[in-house]
Amino acid sequence: MKSVIVAVALSLLPLPLPAFAAGVTEVKANAHSCGEIAQIIRQNKKVFVRVGFGGRSFRYPPAQCGPGDKRSTGSFRDAEGKQCVLDYACVYDPASLYNFP
Repeated sequence: MKSVIVAVALSLLPLPLPAFAAGVTEVKANAHSCGEIAQIIRQNKKVFVRVGFGGRSFRYPPAQCGPGDKRSTGSFRDAEGKQCVLDYACVYDPASLYNFP
């Protein structure tokens, strides 16, 4: 019975990496220009932009950010080395009730 409760509890927790969520397109920032990445985000609505080992999650409206996240801007370097600043980034929200210990 304990294993069933633990399995149910774990299934209710949000996944730590947005790339694992269903329906999310993953894009490497060093393979595209800023304009191409913005176009991919508009077309796919949910995109995880891989930057080095980590990355940024972008959700184009009307898609919502996940629990514990808030909508903001995100910045990274593209394939040409230009600094990209894009809206609709989902970033950690320290004021969210989901992020209290």
